Amino acid sequence: MSLSWQTILAIGAGGSLGAIARAYTIHISNKFIPLEFPVGVLLVNLVGSFIIGILFAYFTHITVSDTLKAFLTTGFLGALTTYSTFAIESYLLFGTSLYLAITNMALNLFGTIIAAGSGYKLLNFFLK
Repeated sequence: MSLSWQTILAIGAGGSLGAIARAYTIHISNKFIPLEFPVGVLLVNLVGSFIIGILFAYFTHITVSDTLKAFLTTGFLGALTTYSTFAIESYLLFGTSLYLAITNMALNLFGTIIAAGSGYKLLNFFLK
């Protein structure tokens, strides 16, 4: 992927939309699922990982411009998922509950890998 002005603009536009989507998703999930456990961050990480799996499978079957790929993956999904927020929330959970901290880390680590692989396999299944 080259960093042309179109690619940089696509990443910025996708990042703006992804950050807004993340903020709303976390806000809504925290409003409707008021737990000490960071459900909102887990949700955006799982959904983002699932979508990137779907996109990478799609990109192996369909030719898409590098600009569109950058918009969707680096921009939108890069801003949607929240590894740094996950990291600090896991650290802070250690202060309240070792069980919740380890559960959060395990669900994010294994859940996102399973979600990405599931999205990839699912789309490959339908495109074959």
